[in-house]
Amino acid sequence: MTVLGVAGFAAGLILYLVAKKFNVTEDPRIGEIEEILPGANCGACGRKGCHDFAVECCKAGNLDGLYCPGAGSAGMSGIADVLGIAPGATQIKKAFVRCQGTACNRRIKRDISAIGSCISAKTLAMPEGYCTWGCLGGGDCIKACRFDAMDWDRENNMPIIDTDRCVGCGACADACPQSLILLREAKPETATVVVACSNRDKGAAARKACATACIGCGKCQRTCRFGAIKVTGNLASIDPALCTACGECIAGCPTSAITSFGNIIAPTINRNA
Repeated sequence: MTVLGVAGFAAGLILYLVAKKFNVTEDPRIGEIEEILPGANCGACGRKGCHDFAVECCKAGNLDGLYCPGAGSAGMSGIADVLGIAPGATQIKKAFVRCQGTACNRRIKRDISAIGSCISAKTLAMPEGYCTWGCLGGGDCIKACRFDAMDWDRENNMPIIDTDRCVGCGACADACPQSLILLREAKPETATVVVACSNRDKGAAARKACATACIGCGKCQRTCRFGAIKVTGNLASIDPALCTACGECIAGCPTSAITSFGNIIAPTINRNA
């Protein structure tokens, strides 16, 4: 017993000395930064989680390329104060659902009572006339949101996004098997113009499924004076880098497939410009 006791004491002493020799004291600023972060560990910053993001901030000489959507601009400014450096440039993004398959727009009433998730619904055979490009109604996106920015519209069986709460983390977009949710930069001084449809069927077929479907007519592309809109595969898309949010495409779309979020657009149509 004496030998075992001596051996145990020696082993413990060795472990203590090794631990003391290789002990690394964590930068106290890491904890301060974690207090500022939302703690959602959503990965939207491109790091493994909030702790890893805080460590990266302390390692970096500046915050260029480091941004936590959950913390937002105010949070990043607080992190810059902790580090004693200038805050980096930020680009605020918001999510939007590119589907307007509400109860009044859908041509055929759908029953989603048996749909437990969008992933499972994706494998089901949809009834004739059902928009196979639109929202499946399983609510996977809402379950994925960690910031309470999404809710369920029971009347229309559609998800809705609270842009004030949305931090643009992209978790909802990753969860949607239909790729219906996109992220776009939200500028405080102007609206963000989007095509709220993903249907790539030809015009007549698309309209059979939804009253506000993009029919690929190309009118928006011809209307846009800035070359921001292209129609490919029967579906219009908007290049946010070229869009000036003038609103002419919204006013001219024959099916109201183009809409906006953010500041309200009051289109000034000038055909002679």
